[in-house]
Order: sequence, then structure tokens, then C-alpha cells
Amino acid sequence: MRRLFGRRALGTLFLLAGLLGLVSSLPFLPVSYGAEADKNSSTGKAMKIEKQAWGKTADGKEVTLYTCTNANGLSVQLATWGATVVSVNTPDRNGKLANITLGFPSVDGYMKRHPYFGATVGRYGNRIAKGKFTLDGKEYTLAVNNGPNHLHGGIKSFDQVLWNAEEVKTESAVGIKFSRTSPDGEEGYPGTMQVEVTYTLTNDNELRVDYHATTDKPTVVNLTNHNYWNLGGATSGKILKHELKLEADEYIPVDANSIPLGKPAAVKGTVMDFTSFHAIGERIDELKKEPHTTKGYDHTYVLRGAGKELKLAATVKDPASGRVMEIRTTEPGIQFYAGNFLDGDVLGNKHEQHEGFCLETQHFPDSPNQAAFPSAVLRPGETYKTTTIHKFKAE
Repeated sequence: MRRLFGRRALGTLFLLAGLLGLVSSLPFLPVSYGAEADKNSSTGKAMKIEKQAWGKTADGKEVTLYTCTNANGLSVQLATWGATVVSVNTPDRNGKLANITLGFPSVDGYMKRHPYFGATVGRYGNRIAKGKFTLDGKEYTLAVNNGPNHLHGGIKSFDQVLWNAEEVKTESAVGIKFSRTSPDGEEGYPGTMQVEVTYTLTNDNELRVDYHATTDKPTVVNLTNHNYWNLGGATSGKILKHELKLEADEYIPVDANSIPLGKPAAVKGTVMDFTSFHAIGERIDELKKEPHTTKGYDHTYVLRGAGKELKLAATVKDPASGRVMEIRTTEPGIQFYAGNFLDGDVLGNKHEQHEGFCLETQHFPDSPNQAAFPSAVLRPGETYKTTTIHKFKAE
């Protein structure tokens, strides 16, 4: 007994007991995914999905906010209300993280009519002239909510409804798959449509968006995301010094109500030319002198190889922070909007004109009424599938 519990042995036992007591007193650190977290083998950092209650709808249904973080520390917040991108946090050239999308601090702002901050837009992104189109000889009348026209799906569009959500986890990405049933006649559209939108954040620092839809009647569909980007950070001010390059030799001229005038026009030699890098504000004052563009850029560009495969569509650089965003898409067009109608009084958001820009990958505006444009018709037995990828880096 003396040999087993000598002075040195007793000292060791007391030390072990003290250590055990210290460990037991440490706070428990929760693990995401409920009870599990994945680690990327190359970095050892945990990819995670965190879930929290984020308020309730007018009829008492709970809204959920998900925070998805990749192995490099980039994160994206996604809400079930409107299948909305609430924030995207990426590093600058010094590794400092900042949110680079415009939005609201709580769900309350999103539940009122707003400029579609971060929203999943549908059934039809962009405008349909006079809220009417004819399909298979039958005329359909849609909700009119933008002057004489239908915009972004109508009055109660996809950004103003609650979506179902399912966590997505792979070896190299985390995200959320949103889904809903759009009933026959919603905002005037024919057919019951099953819709899925999957946002995934990869360890290659890409935000991937996959759209999927089917219908039981012929209908039209044009889904997109309406993020307002500011690569300097959401509260950093104007985006006019951001440099933009678009992989497009043509754009679509529009009338005073932003309805296409007909055929695409060449950008070469005009203020619409972004075939090489130009600051967004470099020629915007010149553009504002032209008819129908008195506020700034709000035009669809025709991408090279329109809609045939996943291709580079746009590159944006912020010289101040060093952040760079590349956009690839399978869509035939991209809408460049310079935040012309932000007025500093958007439901307490406070963002002023030109403090954010949109690059919405999509089919062309008013395609259901423009026979020469790529078709936006979806029929029973067909599947609507498009992909857009945003890649983030710094230089």
C-alpha cells in the first residue's frame, strides 16, 4: 500500500483529479448539423450548417435562418422566407471577412415589399409586357405590379412566400435545397409547378445555385436570384468604382417601361460596352443623358454561346478591397442593374442609389411575347434546369 500510494503517486493523483475537474467545468461547444460536423481533409476546418428560428409569418408559421460555412471560413446565410440569400461573407486581400450583399437585419424587412434583396425570383424574373402573353392560342393575364407591366412574378411572387428547406451536405460543400408548389393560377400563371432551388457553398469558394422545375400544364418560367452586391462590403458606399467585364457583344434595347424594342444591339463603341473592364461609374453620367436610361444601367446582355453550357458570364473587381467575383451560368442572358432606384429609405435599409449592383442570370425580358428570343416555355414531361455559380477570390 505504501508503495502504491507514496508521496509522488499521491501528488500525481491529485494533479489528474484537478485536471478532470477543470475539463468538466469548461462550457460545452455545440456542433452544427445537429450532432455532426464534416471536416475538409486538406484544411481540417469544419464545414457546418447552423439553424435558428428567425421570426414568424403573418399566419404564425416559423421562418428559419440557416448559416452555411465552408472549410475556408466563408459563410452564406439563407432564409426560408423567399428562399432568400441574407448575407455572403467573403475575405478581402488581407483576409478580412465582410458581408458583400445588401439586405435587412431581421426578417421583418423581407416580409414587406422591398427591392428583392437576395430573393429567389419567379415564376418569371424581369418583365412581361402589359402582364399578358399567349401560349398555345390561349391568352393569360398576370398580375401587373410595375407600371403597365408584370415584374418578377407579380404582387405575391416567390420572394413573398415560405419555402420548405432541406440541408445539403457533401464532402466539399454545404447548402440548402428550397422547394415549394406553385399552384395553378398563382399570379395568373397556368399549371401547377413543382420548384426547387438549391444553394450550395463549396470549398472552392463558390456559391452555386441550381434551379429545377416541372409543370402539369404548359407554362412559362424564368427563375433567378436578385442579390445586390457590393464587394467592398454592404455598408461601404457606392459601387461606381467597381470594375466590370461582361462576356457579351450585344445587349437588348428597351423602351421607357423597360420592355424590349426588338432585336439585340451591338455594344461596341457605346457606353454599354463591357467587353473589357470598365468602372461601373466611368460612363454612367453619359448613359443617363440617353432616353429611357436616365437612372443608369438596367439592361439584359446577350451572353456568348447563349445558354448552351456553363460559361463565364461576368467578372467584377473592387480595387479598394481586392475582392473579385466571377459568375458562370447556363442561362442565355444576364441583367446588369446598377441599383438605380435605391433611395436611402427602403424600409430602414438606408442604402442609397448605386450602393449595390445586380447581375441576374436569366432568359430575356418579355420572352413569352418575343418569338425571336430563346423560349421560356415549360411543358409537361419537360424539366427546367439551370445553374449559376458565383466564385469569390481576392487579389
